[in-house]
Amino acid sequence: MEHRDATTDLALLTDLVARLRGPGGCPWDREQTLPDLRAYLIEEAHELAAAIDGGDWDEIRGELGDLLFQTVFIAELAREAGAFDTAAALQGIHDKMIARHPHVFGDEELADADAVRAAWELRKARQREAGTSILSGVPASLPALTGAYRISQKVAGVGFDWPDTGGVLDKIDEELAEVREALAEAAAAGEESAGREQARVREEIGDLLFSVANLARKLDIDPEAALAATNLEFRRRFAHVERRLVERHRPLGEADLDEMEELWQEAKKAG
Repeated sequence: MEHRDATTDLALLTDLVARLRGPGGCPWDREQTLPDLRAYLIEEAHELAAAIDGGDWDEIRGELGDLLFQTVFIAELAREAGAFDTAAALQGIHDKMIARHPHVFGDEELADADAVRAAWELRKARQREAGTSILSGVPASLPALTGAYRISQKVAGVGFDWPDTGGVLDKIDEELAEVREALAEAAAAGEESAGREQARVREEIGDLLFSVANLARKLDIDPEAALAATNLEFRRRFAHVERRLVERHRPLGEADLDEMEELWQEAKKAG
């Protein structure tokens, strides 16, 4: 594959966005604000994530381009406001990555990826301003499962962690038992306390999911990606169920659980 000059291409994209925003440009682009771009940025990031899940490099290339466009667009709004420009953002991340990789650009020696990750989190904790939380770098806007994963990475980086996966599995068993207990109490509760019991069930489910995210981290598995793959597989298998019911002239709402389970197992055997 021919190697292109990314610096030139980025400059061309930056100039294009400035042209769209400038006099004689696009009225729609000139009306865009940071809140507008925030929404588009999240949408494009999710589309890129979906392309990564699909594993199609052509699709990934297209979605990555869309995401880069939104990034450059945000930098253009910053330039117009006199805050910074694309070059400043690039220089900032360049300098940050060098500072956070002394084992590459300095004389620090780290044995493996786990050591690098731990050193990274510890270094960021030491550089953090006094009075700020170690978790301040985890955006509250992250999807909850990813947020739980990143929170557990942060605290594990400073030693707040189970020594092995066995401890996490024990915690999952404990949390599952508490879910069962909360469900039993909710079922026995009267109407006057139903809302309180339901809130407790929700809390226990959250604790269980947080523990599962910790298990994924201990096993070096991204839980968001793992769940996304499971969702895709479920979609594929249930599509088989729906297709086979159509072949049988059976409306989905009229098929009983046994029939759908039979077709589900058929889909699993098909691979």
